[in-house]
Amino acid sequence: MRVIAGTAKRRKLITLDGTDTRPTTDRIKETLFNILTPDLYGCHFLDLFAGSGGIGIEALSRGAEEAVFIEKNPKAAACIKENLRHTGLEEKGAVIQMDVFGALKRLEGDRRFDFVFMDPPYRNDVEREVLVCLAGLQLLSEDGLIIIEAAKETPFSYVEELGFEIVKEKTYKTNKHIFLNRRKGEC
Repeated sequence: MRVIAGTAKRRKLITLDGTDTRPTTDRIKETLFNILTPDLYGCHFLDLFAGSGGIGIEALSRGAEEAVFIEKNPKAAACIKENLRHTGLEEKGAVIQMDVFGALKRLEGDRRFDFVFMDPPYRNDVEREVLVCLAGLQLLSEDGLIIIEAAKETPFSYVEELGFEIVKEKTYKTNKHIFLNRRKGEC
């Protein structure tokens, strides 16, 4: 796994051995950032279930002002810190080693994010639980975007009930990215 573009371009990132994390492939990461790049410069990026930190580090490399990484696995959190050091982006990144739900509540009132990316364990309906939590918090900036990496068959028919709308969906061979924002008029 490597950083694709920006100030840390071509830097290799370390990942954990085993199946505890599932790094986003370079091809899928490149497609994702081709969509996000016009709005990345100076943004505040939140990376949930961050694994080795590849997505948030890519955002920083491409001009994000800051990235906050939430990862409860201590080995994965240490991996993110090492990757931030290796890419020279540690001043712009903050790692919070705790459960996503506790971390989201802890961040409430501290700042708002332009992008919230999540890549939770597949097929456990965790996406819904996180969206329920985000719906009750003010962590997303006014024009903020939530990006969810999920298994291809994961349904998202419930998002409107939570005050979100799907603005884009990109499907790959086995997974997909869903892009959500708050419906206009929702707080």
